Amino acid sequence: MDFKELVRMARRRWRTIVAMFLLGVVGSGLISLTTTPTYHSTARVFVSNNASSTAEQYYAGWYTTQMVKSYADLATSRTLMTRVIKRLDLDLTPQQLASKINASVVQDTVIIELDVRDPDPQVAQKIAQAEAEQLSKYLTEVGSAAKDAGSVKATVVDPAVYDGDPVAPRTLINLVVAGLLGLLLGVALAVARDLLDNSVSSADDVEKILDRPVLTSVGHDGEVAKHPLITDASSHAPRVEAFRLLRTNLQFLNLDRTPRSIVITSPLPGEGKTSTAVNLAIALAQTGRRVLLLDADLRRPKAAAMLGLERSVGFTTVLVGRAELKDAIQRHSGSGIHFLASGPIPPNPTEVLQSNTARGLLDRLAEMYDMVIIDTPPLLPVSDAAILARDVDGAILVVRHGKTSKEQVRQTGQRLSQVDARLLGVAVNMTPRRGGRNDDYGYGYEYEYAYAPQTSG
Repeated sequence: MDFKELVRMARRRWRTIVAMFLLGVVGSGLISLTTTPTYHSTARVFVSNNASSTAEQYYAGWYTTQMVKSYADLATSRTLMTRVIKRLDLDLTPQQLASKINASVVQDTVIIELDVRDPDPQVAQKIAQAEAEQLSKYLTEVGSAAKDAGSVKATVVDPAVYDGDPVAPRTLINLVVAGLLGLLLGVALAVARDLLDNSVSSADDVEKILDRPVLTSVGHDGEVAKHPLITDASSHAPRVEAFRLLRTNLQFLNLDRTPRSIVITSPLPGEGKTSTAVNLAIALAQTGRRVLLLDADLRRPKAAAMLGLERSVGFTTVLVGRAELKDAIQRHSGSGIHFLASGPIPPNPTEVLQSNTARGLLDRLAEMYDMVIIDTPPLLPVSDAAILARDVDGAILVVRHGKTSKEQVRQTGQRLSQVDARLLGVAVNMTPRRGGRNDDYGYGYEYEYAYAPQTSG
């Protein structure tokens, strides 16, 4: 993954990165706020000897240097802890007091540094001072037994001081460290999610699988569920521009022979194919063309409801001879498109669509109009769309960003190629907002499919 891919990944997964960063900062802040502040006080004890001769002084100095680490260990011995507790009248056990004290030897010296920590800064100072004084006496007592090395003498050289600044928690440092760790974890999690994500997330994903162009990208917009038609939006709205782009790109697919009848389908329900079909028909009609929208979804037709037109008379009614074609075609006043509804839902949609009668009706419609846009069922659950795509000039596949998987796109392409249908290109629907602005807008609607055969009433 190069830098550009990392940036694109961060833009796609920014919510994950921000969430982990905030989780780290908020978690660290809560811990810091709920942690009891700890204060410390330090004191220093210098260890020496009282050797008289030069030779004894040399040996005693070497001996003290070697033993000072052991002397530091005695700082938390039970005997010394008991003395400090008695001296200060503390309500602590020797083990509890020892846990508050850290004794260490200053490097390359014979100085023992005592660091005492306690929630009360005054108590920390008292314990450190008492510990330094008692340690000095105790080391003098213990060292006096080493006659051959001279008597050991311990002196408090730095008395304990009061420090009102807590050493823990270090809220600011904790927040910075937690924020950086959260940021790194967020990036790592985002990379992992991106690598494991098999859904369509870019135009490259589609083009690599199908070797067909992305004709348009329609961004997400929650308001479109209430106002699905582009005639309800401003003429300069990004969603309107997206369908104008789709309309324009269709003109450049084949300069010698522009498609006149196009199937709109998707791999699965809920990816926005009906909205795409309706709005593409409207966008084409706005250029002055005679456009017919045919609802050939004979399982769960939605186009009539979206346009606010009648569904009971339409495609199947004409096929069985119960209505004349000219009588079944409706006109949508808001956009000027002509509309042929699905009509009553037959019990055998696939057989109806692959009949010679249906094929003949499609040819007739293509002769009557400049462009026929056909809304069909999704490709993977049933074969209706593949049957129709074979008999028209081509198909446009609608996929949903972040939901349609790459494998579903691949299978859809295979189904179209198996029937020698021409895939014109892909429309990516419900793409996310970028850069804090709506670069383009999408739409969403519920497409609750039930593929059991139904009879009309």
